[in-house]
Amino acid sequence: METKVCQCCAMPMATDEFYGTNADGSKNDEYCKYCYVDGEVQFKGTMDEMIDICVPHMVQGNPGMTEETARKMMAEILPTLKFWRQKTA
Repeated sequence: METKVCQCCAMPMATDEFYGTNADGSKNDEYCKYCYVDGEVQFKGTMDEMIDICVPHMVQGNPGMTEETARKMMAEILPTLKFWRQKTA
């Protein structure tokens, strides 16, 4: 089974403990608990700002990953995610 990723920040969501919440309090399996709270996307910045936020977490969580590699990965992944596709549509 493939791990879901947040459709805003690309954080892996291996279990529903990482899922965001809908307005009715139910779990939302498209967005993580940091990006989606009570039915609203919390992030209001640009894609570059999201990359700046995510890169340190990626480097910390993946020994041997460089900041340059993390930036490149995020620049490739984010445009494919629902949140960013909707922003550019």
